[in-house]
Amino acid sequence: MNGEQLKQDFSKKPDYVKVEQSEEFQGYMAKRKKFILPYTIFFLVFYFLLPICTSYTTFLNKPAIGDISWVWLFAFAQFAMTFILCIVYVKKAGELDKQADEIIENQLEQGGNGR
Repeated sequence: MNGEQLKQDFSKKPDYVKVEQSEEFQGYMAKRKKFILPYTIFFLVFYFLLPICTSYTTFLNKPAIGDISWVWLFAFAQFAMTFILCIVYVKKAGELDKQADEIIENQLEQGGNGR
């Protein structure tokens, strides 16, 4: 973004109520929810599975590779999962931000000036 894009023109503010009620925005929110909800559920299940399994079971204590147990592999997998999900989220959030900006611009072009 250049400096001109960062400056806000306070004379042109979109009517956010109209934006929220538009079909475009409703589609955007559905798309966003389809992305965020499964990733959040996966993250939370994967994250809490390690303390639950180590507290109430012993199957992760078995050796996987030499003296390295499954607990250690699972713990390192959590680091990898966190970085991978972070990268995916940042890329997708960039796309969703562009789409949200387009929706607001379309509202302004259609005369959705709230003031």
